[in-house]
Amino acid sequence: MADFEKVKEYILDMGFVLSHEDAPEELVVIDDERRAINNLVIDCEDPILILEQVIMPMPAGSSDFCKRLLQMNRNLVHGAFVLDEEGTTLLFRDTLQLQNLDRNELEGSIDALSLALAEYGDEFVKFVRG
Repeated sequence: MADFEKVKEYILDMGFVLSHEDAPEELVVIDDERRAINNLVIDCEDPILILEQVIMPMPAGSSDFCKRLLQMNRNLVHGAFVLDEEGTTLLFRDTLQLQNLDRNELEGSIDALSLALAEYGDEFVKFVRG
């Protein structure tokens, strides 16, 4: 079975619905409001699987918050909070090896995102509101 098909099978087996699929690019997007997952992109880029979700825009003058993000990263089970190339958007990002990927590992990464959003969501809201 191709890696992309295996990843899709795991996602569907976990009960997620694909909100978007691009088979030629080997990526899917999932949403799960209950778990605060919104447009989580899951992209097969052999030899790795990339999971990435936009969290929020980064306002100007956010150096103190960037320090706090590094502190938050220390407590994440999987993945990390990262900035895009322009430094204007906060994302959650995780990468996994496709060659040995199993369902539990993928589910653990998705659960880590959900847990991180539950744990730090209030801080994100406070930061955006100023």
